[in-house]
Amino acid sequence: MEAKKDGNRISTLLGTSNVDGETPIVIQADTTTHVLEVSDGSSGSDLSSDIASRDANRVPVLMGVSETDGETPVAIYADADGKLLIDSN
Repeated sequence: MEAKKDGNRISTLLGTSNVDGETPIVIQADTTTHVLEVSDGSSGSDLSSDIASRDANRVPVLMGVSETDGETPVAIYADADGKLLIDSN
């Protein structure tokens, strides 16, 4: 999977696959509302080494920081459909 690029060659967002913890997944958004597609209440295991994976063009995946210390890098997971995994329950 490679990040799509806009007319100015700016890369779109990539997440990390929740299946293997390393494959880049393109994050999807609704074309009308421009809202990110999400999968709510997701559960799973920590599969990532928390080092930003990259696509074939060396574009890194989306990363966050740990809620525990506010510093440790954490991969942002997406499912195979490009939906950002969230847990709002």
